Amino acid sequence: MHANHLLLEEPIRMASILEPSKASFFPAMTKIVGTLGPKSRSVETISGCLNAGMSVARFDFSWGDPKYHQETLENLKAAIKTTKKLCAVMLDTVGAELQVLNKSEKSISLQADATVTLTPDQEKEASSEVLPINFDGLSKSVKKGDTIFIGQYLFTGSETTSVWLEVSEVTGDDVVCVIKNTATLAGSLFTLHCSQIRIELPTLSEKDKEVISTWGVQNKVDFLSLSYTRHAEDVRQAREFLLKLGDLSQTQIFAKIENIEGLNHFDEILQEADGIILSRGNLGIDLPPEKVFLFQKAAVYKCNMAGKPAVVTRVVDSMTDNLRPTRAEATDVANAVLDGTDSILLGAETLRGLYPVETISIVGKICAEAEKVFNQDLYFKKTVKYVGEPMTHLESIASSAVRAAIKVKASVIICFTSSGRAARLIAKYRPTMPVISVVIPRLKTNQLKWSFSGAFEARQSLIVRGLFPMLADPRHPAESTSATNESVLKVALDHGKASGIIKSHDRVVICQKVGDASVVKIIELED
Repeated sequence: MHANHLLLEEPIRMASILEPSKASFFPAMTKIVGTLGPKSRSVETISGCLNAGMSVARFDFSWGDPKYHQETLENLKAAIKTTKKLCAVMLDTVGAELQVLNKSEKSISLQADATVTLTPDQEKEASSEVLPINFDGLSKSVKKGDTIFIGQYLFTGSETTSVWLEVSEVTGDDVVCVIKNTATLAGSLFTLHCSQIRIELPTLSEKDKEVISTWGVQNKVDFLSLSYTRHAEDVRQAREFLLKLGDLSQTQIFAKIENIEGLNHFDEILQEADGIILSRGNLGIDLPPEKVFLFQKAAVYKCNMAGKPAVVTRVVDSMTDNLRPTRAEATDVANAVLDGTDSILLGAETLRGLYPVETISIVGKICAEAEKVFNQDLYFKKTVKYVGEPMTHLESIASSAVRAAIKVKASVIICFTSSGRAARLIAKYRPTMPVISVVIPRLKTNQLKWSFSGAFEARQSLIVRGLFPMLADPRHPAESTSATNESVLKVALDHGKASGIIKSHDRVVICQKVGDASVVKIIELED
């Protein structure tokens, strides 16, 4: 993987671009989050998604009831068993999302220059003249001349499936708008977005809290995607809510940045959250188009330096209906990887798209190609400079392990960890080879029963670029008293050999704790 590393800054033989890529056990170092829904909920399709490279399954509670999502999750568990591929679960909240309800599910045709009324009266039938919404405070939030977007799974930029409205007058609770483009809205639910306007709705709605405390607790979700995060306080409140639930105290919170308000408070949100999701669908409406790339690059850089996963959304929208992405989309995926993204999140493409497995496969292939030309040397220097001196003990060990692995051309880094923190720090320095994170379970008790921790930590590394977890036997502590932890190491090496990333005579860098000291060592494998 690392032997044929090119750099875009160096001349590339054009003929080499046409050389076929070598098959690899890991489709890419960059992870893929797939949203499971109507077109991707059978055991067979989910198995295909896992084999194609999906490592996190997202359950979007903007639609569908808990029973529906539970059936999908049971199918995911069955698919994990048959494919033997680990997969984490992400619960995506509704948050302060405004929705247009179309109970009849009939297509609604809207003509340019005509008017349409948005009303909080949900008893009314959706039509070309009236659109009922789930929020009664819209008339108090908007004024004449404001812009509103409506579309299925939000405004895509494709003018035939989304509509752009301009507020012409506010009458009581109703908002009358002029339609700016001809469009046909199809489906039962559309998202409504008011450009650069604060909507007075809680980030965690009562419905969200109910879903988290029932479905979330029952399934011990690994990640909570906090929609419409606007302040660090939103993350703190969500964290307090999770801590009260006990079983979800380890669930990681990923703040979804969807509007200008979230962008303005980005630094403080990043400090509180475990990771960031850049919701480019919504942000693309709040920001002028020419500024979207700038936000992405700045936000991903900040996440990288903080060592927190950055997840980018809305990359291959056209694959919802097509087997191939557009040229711009293919380039966009690669640029996200070159920017330093940890994970690509697929929404409509897998949820209701016609080609969920193919989409994951193609995105994975693009990521793998982009990783080959990622300038690791420059990135490493930048990160070390940002961290500054004196480094913390762990940071120093992590950066040394990566530097050593690159210098000796190691095929893999193996890291023994119990909390997952050491492995994430190694991944922060973006080594060119995979990092196998051997999670050593810890025994814990609540005075009523004994249980092992570790499964959460293992699954949560499935969203971090370059990190591939495996659970070790709980009888082996992460802090070994002997100089080597031969039996666990053997299991990890066997795992690497079976997956084709380690061969005889390869060098492997190992990072582990021995007593109170952290040790980085290099071993060369025999036949």
